[in-house]
Amino acid sequence: MTTEYLKSTHYFDYESPEIQTLVQDFHSLSEQEKIKQLYLKVRDGWRYNPYNIGLTNDHFKASAIYNKPTAHCIDKSVLYVAGLRALGIPSRIRLAKVSNHIAVERLVEKLGTSDIAPHGMAEVFFDNKWVKCSPAFNTELCDKFNVDVLEFDGTEDSIFQEFNKDDAQFMSYKEDYGSFDNVPITFIKETFKNNYPKLYHQFKDSKEINI
Repeated sequence: MTTEYLKSTHYFDYESPEIQTLVQDFHSLSEQEKIKQLYLKVRDGWRYNPYNIGLTNDHFKASAIYNKPTAHCIDKSVLYVAGLRALGIPSRIRLAKVSNHIAVERLVEKLGTSDIAPHGMAEVFFDNKWVKCSPAFNTELCDKFNVDVLEFDGTEDSIFQEFNKDDAQFMSYKEDYGSFDNVPITFIKETFKNNYPKLYHQFKDSKEINI
């Protein structure tokens, strides 16, 4: 059953004016075009920013993310899932641990590692199967780092660029945390704490972490 993946929740608050605005141009499209066009809008409409991290309930609300100019990978996946549910398409969040291999100097300086945990993706139920995608990396960022932009139309997984255009390793998945019908805020906090204990204790009571 997929009904639980259509629900409006505190995080996937698709009945909000913000998410209704996000999807207002897509209602007349086919289901596959809804998946594709909303993906493009979320991918390129919000610049990827791995240095703004939230550990509060309100940070991960889709309507709040909509009003930001930049967003973390989890944030963009939340926004995409909320939009899909608003269009009647079952969807859910998926989390993993990934490692970046290019232009990671600042990431290592701030986090102490090139690993990002948890990393957010989205899963869409289309044509009787679940398919994974990552709307995180906007076209401008991909061009900057010489990486092919990820496309997605619901037919097959599209989750990361393993190599850049020069065949240098760009990204790898280290651990899969599974999928969730809602944003697992407790799990996100614990994963962040386990991977970045110093940052967690420094900023755990803040609305957002800007590292």
